[in-house]
Amino acid sequence: MLQLFRKIIGSRYGAVGGVAFLVLIALAFAGTDVANMLKGPQNSPTDAVAAVGDQKVDAAMLSQAANSALQNIRQEQPTVSMQAFVAAGQLEQVLDNLIDRAALTVWGTKHGVVVSERLVDSEIAKAPAFQGADGKFDQKLFRQMMQQRGMSEQSVRRDIAETLIARQMLVPASFGATMPHSLAMRYAELLKEKREGFIAALPAQLFVPAQTPDEKTLAAFYQSHRKTFIRPERRTIRYAVLSDTDLKSVTAPTDAEIAARFKADADKYAATETRSITQFVVLTEADARAAAAEVAQGKPLAAVAQAKGLSASTKVAVSRTVFAAETSPALADAVFAAAKGAVVGPVKDALGWHVAHVDAVTAVPARSLAQVKGEIATALTAEKHRLAIADAAKRVEDQFDAHVGLADAVKPFGLAIQQAGPLTADGQVYGQTGKAAPPELAKLLQTAFAMDQEHQPQLAEIEAGKRFVLYEVQDIVASAPAPFAEIKQDVAAAYAVEKGNASAGEAAKQVLKQIKGGSDLAKALASLGRPLPPPQLVVMTRDQLAQMQQQSRQQVPPPLALLFSMAQGTTKLLPAPGNRGWFLVSLKQITPGVVTANDPLIASAQRELGQVLGNEYTVALRGAIRNEAGVTRNAAALSAVRRQLGGTAGEP
Repeated sequence: MLQLFRKIIGSRYGAVGGVAFLVLIALAFAGTDVANMLKGPQNSPTDAVAAVGDQKVDAAMLSQAANSALQNIRQEQPTVSMQAFVAAGQLEQVLDNLIDRAALTVWGTKHGVVVSERLVDSEIAKAPAFQGADGKFDQKLFRQMMQQRGMSEQSVRRDIAETLIARQMLVPASFGATMPHSLAMRYAELLKEKREGFIAALPAQLFVPAQTPDEKTLAAFYQSHRKTFIRPERRTIRYAVLSDTDLKSVTAPTDAEIAARFKADADKYAATETRSITQFVVLTEADARAAAAEVAQGKPLAAVAQAKGLSASTKVAVSRTVFAAETSPALADAVFAAAKGAVVGPVKDALGWHVAHVDAVTAVPARSLAQVKGEIATALTAEKHRLAIADAAKRVEDQFDAHVGLADAVKPFGLAIQQAGPLTADGQVYGQTGKAAPPELAKLLQTAFAMDQEHQPQLAEIEAGKRFVLYEVQDIVASAPAPFAEIKQDVAAAYAVEKGNASAGEAAKQVLKQIKGGSDLAKALASLGRPLPPPQLVVMTRDQLAQMQQQSRQQVPPPLALLFSMAQGTTKLLPAPGNRGWFLVSLKQITPGVVTANDPLIASAQRELGQVLGNEYTVALRGAIRNEAGVTRNAAALSAVRRQLGGTAGEP
């Protein structure tokens, strides 16, 4: 709730996010998208884009980091393109983070902040990317990943060491920051503040010009708004599904194989007996004999234990072996020798004297080979299929390693090659609303979109021990603006929205002028002579605003955020997202919140504001370190990287 309020009042805490990036960037190299981070785009500019002290941030490093940041964003927004990433100013943010990291390393080294090799070893061992199936560090897996992704162990170790240096300097700066009680109390009062006002909307669609633009006008509009019409990257995938049922060489289990398995699993098919047992333990033999006598006379064992201030434990359908391991062999022997309903004890062990009652006996007779032949045959058949499909997968991988093409690799299995696409990174078929990639491709799409070349066949398991997909990316269509001729209607719609939005903005200014002259909001809107929606009355506390956001888990609507950040008696203009119109927000009344000195909200505010204050200390320290280290930027080199990544390398 407090964090929401910080957003509403427009505080500058966005820079704090860079700290998290800074502290974790090296582990991201090791654990997220190492290939993109270290390969970077081909033919990248090579000039240094910035210098921090005696360290350089070159163009290749910036390109690599930008690719990694984009891949992280694509985890939630798969269709985001590099062009959109660059257009949103994210490349500059990535550069700022790299500069901060370099500055911390330079300053830390100068002032004796060091990281031991053993600590770096520990961080590598904890990285999930290098852990085996048992959750422990796998040296072989580590080496294989380094080799497969073209990484050097030295570069990974350096990145982790730099991150640990940054952590040693930044974390203490934010630790233990405390906000004064008086300020926290004022903050809590603001959370309970109530505001009353009106929000009016002027939709752009109601102000669209009646005259249809000619093709020359639309073409000029398209040229000046090319980035608006960028198509996502598309890939066409050729694939074949290899199932264990496709392997004709798998033979049915023979009688000899079934008999051998029956013999090997003899214990599984032997007679078994389980028992349900209630028992408790006392310290003396005399107490145990007295308790056993009461149970023998018909009193429930649990009731006898309770009367002595003890509690009885019950084991349901437990075997002799398990019961002996959980209690003692002597007690297990006695219990499993007694009949159903019998009282057993006293039996002594290390804990004391046990009294037990046999609640139930379940005997399962032995099963003969004839009785379980079908069960064993089914299990053996499944095993044979698993082994066969694993062997087939291994042979396919060997062929791919030997540069055998997809068509030749599927021939021995008689598989048909299918084609899916063009697909976008979110699995949708481009240009066909509601149509998605086949389910068998769902698990491999991320890998397919990470591949940088066509016709590199791969193997992916889609059902453990049963099905694999042999596939390759046949065609890659890069993200780029759509041709004008193909999207003329979309361009016309965007043109209409922009013109309508501009007219709506002018109309909103007229309304605002009338309000400042003393007119009522509703009357001023009516003077426009358009069928506008009536102003909406809003009466809300900051508490309610926070609850609304928490329930919807969405951003606070911009007009509401503005209502809670403006002065009483004022009216302001606010553009709607996406050039969809304008809002007029009028604040009529502010009712201050009231809290008592011991209100628990104050303590909560004090804790959260302390965290914010600590983050501010960290941001200030980063800025001071950056200034002392000395930072210079190469605008020309940065512009070259921006053009290269944004797909405009040939433009000036």
